Amino acid sequence: MRKILEKTLKDAMNEKTSILGSKQVLNSIKNSKLVILSQSAPKKLADKILENTKKEKISTLHFEGSSVALGRLCGLQFRVTTISLTSLSDANITSIMKESETEQ
Repeated sequence: MRKILEKTLKDAMNEKTSILGSKQVLNSIKNSKLVILSQSAPKKLADKILENTKKEKISTLHFEGSSVALGRLCGLQFRVTTISLTSLSDANITSIMKESETEQ
């Protein structure tokens, strides 16, 4: 999952087409294309995000790592529990999801 996801996350950070943080993601789910949750996300908040993404039919990726690892993958020096990508093609979403399935 690392290669495609890492490139996509860094591009999103450079182009400012991402939303960081659980509360911010919850408030902007309708504008999202893909929501990524780290294992560090609190269960109650993660469940609420998952419920909203299902309602809006938005793809969700469970990142198999901590919020520190997700932050590093984004090229940031702090933890990222949840990130929402707002400008992403369907082809990119499909390739990221396939890549994550093959790793599991």
